[in-house]
Amino acid sequence: MFTRTIRLVTLGTFATVLLSSPTFAAGGGGGGGGGGGGADPFAASSSGQASQPQPVYPKRGGTKATQKGKKPNNQSSIGDPAFAAGYRMAYDTIYERNDYATAIAQLKSLGHDDHPNVANLIGYSYRKLGDYEQSQVWYERALKADPNHVLTWQYYGLWQLERGNREQALYHLSRIAAICGTDCEEYRSLAAALDKPTGTALVY
Repeated sequence: MFTRTIRLVTLGTFATVLLSSPTFAAGGGGGGGGGGGGADPFAASSSGQASQPQPVYPKRGGTKATQKGKKPNNQSSIGDPAFAAGYRMAYDTIYERNDYATAIAQLKSLGHDDHPNVANLIGYSYRKLGDYEQSQVWYERALKADPNHVLTWQYYGLWQLERGNREQALYHLSRIAAICGTDCEEYRSLAAALDKPTGTALVY
């Protein structure tokens, strides 16, 4: 009886130590999943870290999944502040300096080509350079990663207009309406472009 009591006390002490350890209390270091809802996955919190949870991204064909915690080559993980900083740098290269070729190289160097935000901006950059074929490839890639990526539907709709595909642009507008309604900026922007006379140069 005395020996059994000692064993129970020992087991209870071990369980208490285990449950109070930092690793277990933190959930074993598990990552977030899901995401969506139109939130910017790269928005920094007050601590400067990328906001959680992070979206789940599709695996690229022909590559093996890396073990948890390891980074392939020198690429940053999605949750790494270095990735968010690299994305912001490329974003500024596009919208502040209009240096689209440099932005494409910056975005591709992030190592997350299948992230819809990254693929969409690469597509946008190719469109601004006049390479409509490559632009289409990247827009399609963004929508494959996230069929509800509203900004891609907008930018790709502008691509359709520039190529003279008005009916397709209207379809893109309907997709935007289904995702975020008719009051969102993406809908208003594409609708305004559709209201312009055919052949009007678009500045987007």
